[in-house]
This record gives sequence, C-alpha cells and structure tokens, in this order.
Amino acid sequence: MKKISFLLVVLVLLATVGAGCITSTDESTTEGSSTRGPPEDGGYGEGASVDVSTYPVQELSPDEIEAILYMREEEKLARDVYLVLYNKTGLSIFNNIAKSEQTHMDAVLGLIEKYNLTDPLEGMGIGEFNSTEMQELYERLVAQGSEGEVEALKVGALIEEIDIKDLDEWLKRTDNEDIKAVFGSLRMGSENHLRAFTRLLRENYGVVYTPQVLSEEEYESIVD
Repeated sequence: MKKISFLLVVLVLLATVGAGCITSTDESTTEGSSTRGPPEDGGYGEGASVDVSTYPVQELSPDEIEAILYMREEEKLARDVYLVLYNKTGLSIFNNIAKSEQTHMDAVLGLIEKYNLTDPLEGMGIGEFNSTEMQELYERLVAQGSEGEVEALKVGALIEEIDIKDLDEWLKRTDNEDIKAVFGSLRMGSENHLRAFTRLLRENYGVVYTPQVLSEEEYESIVD
C-alpha cells in the first residue's frame, strides 16, 4: 500500500541517520489512553476547530475510510512521541504541542463517530499502535529523540513534515467536504508546529534544520 511504503521510506531514513541508535526506552511516566484531551496548545496553533456536524453526510470511498483511520493513528504517533520526549528533555514545547496533537486526534475521532467507523485506537495506551510499521516508527523516533535536546527537536520537525506530506496526499484522494475541512485544519496546525520546532532549533541551538521529507521549496514556503 502507498502509505505503508512511505512509512518504510521514513524508517530507512531514520535507520540511516540514527545508525544504531535504536534502544529500549522507559515510558512508565507517560502512561495514558487515547481519550479526548484538553484543547490548549500553548500558542503553537492546532488549526481552526472544525464542527463536522455542520457538514452533510457523504458516502465514504475506501480511500476516505483509510485516510480517516490512518490519520487517527498518525496523530496519536505525534502526541505519544512528544509526551515521551517532554519527560526526557523537559522542553515545554513538547508538552504544549502534545496537547495540540490531542485536539488533532479528537478532530479525526469526530469523523470516525460521524460515519460510525471503528476507532483503531480503542483501549490503546501511550506507545501502542495497530500498525506494525507505525509501532516501529514510534520506537525509532523516540530512540533518536532520546539522544539529546537537538535530536528531540529534529524528531519533532520530522514528524510534522510527515504529517504535512501525508495530509497533502490524502487531500488529493477525497472529495468529502468534512474530511477536507478537518484535514486542512490539521495541516495548518502541522505547519505551525514545524515552524515552532525549527525556530527553537535555530534560535536556541544555532541549528538550521534540513527538511527530510518535504522538498526544499515546500519547506521554505512554510517556514519563511
């Protein structure tokens, strides 16, 4: 499948960059579930809130069903990684953006509930995923981010790049107005988060981030 193939590309990229940094991590301080969370995002912008009930119910294509379920899990990936990295680094940006990612999860859950789909995250705690590839990506991202503050912030930027790339691909494959509204909102939030991570890298650590997933042109159009 196209989405799984892209995840594998990211995994290969992380293996190349990390070169042997995959280690076990202690996440006992971040136990939790995928329940709805607080709307605060500490000023990092989760995107405009979307009330899916204001949009008509439209028939879902197989691609649209896949998109909804996939993004529910991918937004959880972002939230869970950020919660772990907050505990490891103490950097408030991770705690603030994790709250924003919870609102992203809730937004996608709104679509799941509207169309009576089965939530793939039901009963799952921090760091638990249905997808084997998503599980492996989570573990690699946490391992890389655990190397230090700079690597943690780079992981945050990479996650937001992945989100933007995936959302762009899914938006090309949907014509449902409510899905487009929710995904557009998620993309706006991811752009805000990408700017926040890369700005902190530049201003506090003197590190200029190099995009790993987006083209240089796409990246510059977001952060400039």
